[in-house]
This record gives sequence, structure tokens and C-alpha cells, in this order.
Amino acid sequence: GLIFYDTKVTVMNRVLNATVQRTADHAAPEITLDPLEIVGGEIRSSENSYFCQAARQLGCIPSSQLCVKLASGGDPTNSAGNKGIFSLFSLSFPGGSFRHFLWQVCKELQSSSLSLLLLCPSSAVNKNKGKYILTPSPITYAEEQLFHFFGQLLGIAIRADVPLPLDLLPSFWKTLVGEPLDPDVDLQEADILTYNYVKKFENISDETELEALCAEIASQHLATESPDCPNKPCCKFTYLSLTGEEVELCPRGRHIPVGWENKDVYAAAIRSLRMRELQTPECMTAVRAGLGSIIPLQLLTTLTPLEMELRTCGLPYINLEFLKAHTMYQVGLMETDQHIEFFWSALEMFTQEELCKFIKFACNQERIPFTCPCKDGGPDTAHVPPYPMKIAPPDGAAGT
Repeated sequence: GLIFYDTKVTVMNRVLNATVQRTADHAAPEITLDPLEIVGGEIRSSENSYFCQAARQLGCIPSSQLCVKLASGGDPTNSAGNKGIFSLFSLSFPGGSFRHFLWQVCKELQSSSLSLLLLCPSSAVNKNKGKYILTPSPITYAEEQLFHFFGQLLGIAIRADVPLPLDLLPSFWKTLVGEPLDPDVDLQEADILTYNYVKKFENISDETELEALCAEIASQHLATESPDCPNKPCCKFTYLSLTGEEVELCPRGRHIPVGWENKDVYAAAIRSLRMRELQTPECMTAVRAGLGSIIPLQLLTTLTPLEMELRTCGLPYINLEFLKAHTMYQVGLMETDQHIEFFWSALEMFTQEELCKFIKFACNQERIPFTCPCKDGGPDTAHVPPYPMKIAPPDGAAGT
């Protein structure tokens, strides 16, 4: 936290360019995506998704082939030289197919077609709406391979400097960079209902309150009757996992009622369950292994969780002033021309959602990188798309 973000990025970029394993004289590996497997926008099965198609094919290619020099200048889709991570062949991709591919797989990851990410439970009560976490469940070998590829995608986006439109909770980025989770803050962010439930048990001051709480829970069908007093409701040492299964919080938990003596143990066990689920060690190990095959993991020790998110995903909103400052006007056009002023006035009236759609239309990605090399350098500083945005005159059309 004591080092400026720009300083870290400069060091990071140097390290990435020093760890190149595929040079300009080697052709980019090629993958072919079959758009016919996705019909009418609906993915019939997860195996047909672009994510799974790419994972299958790139799984057969040495990861060293994806370790290229940082993208600069032209479009990272270019398969020649060191600008292209890999070449894509697909009937459905418009121009900028590499960026469109990254956008498409992020859309798939944050949909019901793939089960790698889970909408955080707090979304249900409008907190952190649309934010995702890794799905916390035992994984098969096939799922481990998909998480590995997910990690590779994060590394690929960093080398290509194309921000991924992923909305992941801070707990994901904390675990990725190896920072411990906060049992209060991170639980509240991810699952505010469980956080409030745990707090109720922690703050009970006498047995009467405990009885009233158990009665309230019983009315929501979460508790059963006490074996000692048949008419007295009680909770057992079980709780629902994030994926909706009832799990025992200790051996024989289904047979152990919650009482005044063990209520704090019960609350701590629920908190501990959620913390384990948010850390998802099996899934995160696979993600880190994938990321480590594209970029050196030692770099993560310098970055805070937020900085890692900004480097990988950019900002989730478009700064119009920043975009204006990085726009070039070609062949006789000037910023003061009336139609240029109209253009910027129109964009100023856009909502953030509409601005993201404009960026998607203009350069096939919804987000722009957090920083641009030219802000400190001269006009010849290497750029990464979509910088600079170019506005050209119409193709020979006369009149107004």
C-alpha cells in the first residue's frame, strides 16, 4: 500500500516483457470456435460454450505459447508478431474478434450456462447486485481444468491489456493475491442474510431471547422441536451451504440442538463455514495455477486486491473526460467543429450502461483500461486499443 499504483504497473510491465516465451518470429497458436453450437443466443449445454471450446483447444497448447510481449500499438487480435495472444477462427465474430471473444466468455461465465461462478447471496437483497464469487463445491478433474483456464484468461487479459467485464466480489481478489479475508466485512459483502443471522445469535443476552429467536426461525421452517421439550422449537448444528445443501457444522450436527451453552459455538461454526466457502481453496489453487502459467505469481505480492482488479478488469464505468483526452481527430477535423461538439453532447447524455454499449460498438470491449501509457509520455508513446479513439471524416459524402 506504500507504493504508487503507476510505479507498480511500470515494474509489472517490465517483468511481463522480460518473461516473454513466444517471440515475434513464432506464429500464434490457433483455435477454431464453432458458432453453430450456440443457437439463437442460447447455449444448449456448457460444453458448447465459447469458454469450454477454447479451454479444450488451449489445453493442448503449451502455456509458454501464450506468454507474449505486452500488447501495444495495433489491435491484439493481430496474429502476426507479438501482438496476438492466439488466432481465432469463427464465423460469428465481427472485427476485433479477440476482444469480442473475451467479452463473450465473460458473459458466459456470469450466466447460468456455466457453473464456475455463483451470484453472491447478498444480491437477493440488493447489496452487491450482480457480483459473483467462485462456486464453492468439491470439483471434478474436468472442473479443475476449467478453473485453470479461467486463471489463464486473467493472465491473457493482463498481457493483452484488454479489461475483462467481470464483476467479482473483493473477497475473490483478496484470496487471489493471498490476503486474508475479514470475517465481518467479507461475510457481510457476500451474504448479508447469514451475517445478520450470526449477529443475532452473538448478541443474545439471555435464554428468553434465545427461545424467541428459535421460535422466529421455526416460523421460517429452519428449526425443529427440542427433543427434551416437544413443544419448544430449537435449532440444530446444521446450516445451508452457498449452493443450497444442508451441511452439518460438526460431527452428528443434525442431532445436536443449539442451547444457551453452545450458541456462540454455533454462530462461530456458521461464520467459519462461509469463510471456507469464500476462500474455495480447491478452486482458487486451480485459478492461481492457470494465472501462474501466463504471468509470474510473484507480481501479485506487490498488488493490493483492488489494484489487481483494476489491472485485470479496468473500471466498471466509462470516464468521458478521460476518453475525450485520448481522442484523435483525423484529416482536418477539429474538436471545435459543430458535429464533433454534437457528438460529445450526445455522449454526455448517455447513461453508464449506454456508454459501455458505445465502447462495445466502437472497439468490441465494454471497459477501457484503468491507465494509459500516453498520460505521462509524448504523442508517440505506445498505445493499447481503444486508445487513442480516432474520429474520421465521412467517406466522401458531401453536404450537411
